[in-house]
Amino acid sequence: MIKSIFKYALLSVLSFTIVCNLYATDTDSTQTNKLVYIFEINDDINPAATRISEKAIENAENLQADYLLLDLNTYGGLVDDADKIRTALLDTEIPTIVYIRNNAASAGALISIACDSIYMNEGSTIGAAAVVYEDGGLAPEKYQSYMRNKMRATAEANNRNPDIAEGMVDPKVEIKGVSSKDEIITFSVTEAIKNKYCNAKALSIDEVLKIANLQDYKTQKYEVSTIEKIIAFFVNPAVAGFLLMIIMGGIYFELQSPGIGFPIAAAIAAAVLYFTPHYLEGLAANWEILMFFIGVILIALEVFVIPGFGVAGIAGIAAVVISLTLSLIRNVDGFEFGFVPKNDIIISFLTVAAVLMITLFALFFAGDKILHLAFARGNLGLAVEQKKEDGFVISGVDKLHSFKGKEGIAQTDLRPAGKVNIDNEWLDAQSDGEFINKGEKVRVMQISGAYLIVEKII
Repeated sequence: MIKSIFKYALLSVLSFTIVCNLYATDTDSTQTNKLVYIFEINDDINPAATRISEKAIENAENLQADYLLLDLNTYGGLVDDADKIRTALLDTEIPTIVYIRNNAASAGALISIACDSIYMNEGSTIGAAAVVYEDGGLAPEKYQSYMRNKMRATAEANNRNPDIAEGMVDPKVEIKGVSSKDEIITFSVTEAIKNKYCNAKALSIDEVLKIANLQDYKTQKYEVSTIEKIIAFFVNPAVAGFLLMIIMGGIYFELQSPGIGFPIAAAIAAAVLYFTPHYLEGLAANWEILMFFIGVILIALEVFVIPGFGVAGIAGIAAVVISLTLSLIRNVDGFEFGFVPKNDIIISFLTVAAVLMITLFALFFAGDKILHLAFARGNLGLAVEQKKEDGFVISGVDKLHSFKGKEGIAQTDLRPAGKVNIDNEWLDAQSDGEFINKGEKVRVMQISGAYLIVEKII
């Protein structure tokens, strides 16, 4: 009897142990599911691509991903950003895979060979990494030398033929059976596989995972952040042009009616919204932003401190225009614009000039009305009109009528609004469209609301 009980107890323990082991095995199997973290570059290599790449790599490391897969399609872009992405890929301890969906040209080739494994879609290419201008002309030798060395060093780091990598930049590199003299190397899928610059051809990311024996792995894709979307919105040419109009219109209104404050505040706010995304995109440099605000300060000094309109005002306007122009193009190493095509500088200047002309054209027809309705009355669109018959009165209006026909001195420039001195009283005044300089004699023609309408006495 005791033996039977012991026997049944032993069998129960063994059964329980087996079940537990099976459960543990199943649990371990679930826990060992590997993660493939995927991110995409489907545009030029620029600061936005760098931010996405660095953030994706950081996310993958935080998630302890087992593989990092880059879905790539680019004709190239900025060398410095390509180098940042290449360095980040080489530095991460996560095994890296690139899937070339169509093109990995120029900067894209450097990024591709920084990955541990390369897979290419049918009809895709890799190579042609010579540094060129946007118009297709070759950049100076110092840039070619830099790119050659980067390509070679990256290939060596991942055990690929460094001569081929250098030949993707330098047409003088001749490799038997690969390239002839004066030919920059660009590989098709078959050629890339033959020369060990591609692991295999794949028609999709799923096929890449299968070929790499990763079909049982779970995937997670990097999603573009809200900040990136906001930056892209403000860098949009239409939005940037609108902000330029607010900047220029605000400065114009402040010159027209010194002391209001709102126009220059709107201009500065628009400038912040304009320069911040352009700075993050690598377009606006620190000194270009500084030049803009120096220009605004010079204009403010001209309006509020220095009489007349002279050197400070002209220098301020020039600084603003130059800073806005240069903020639309990329410069290298601070003040170096040798890598920027001349056409880009001309187009940038014409863009700013066109926006300026459109703004001035609009202000020419509507500026006085906007100034009078929005600023001179001291409100920005009341919901209800305040009428005299309803009991609303302007303090001191009767007294203002007593100045009609009197003469005085302009205490500030009237462009067209400003201050005049009549009978030792400083009064708000507005010219009838003409500019009146500080110190010139004026005569009151009529009263408009709380303003005197004056003309210059010749």
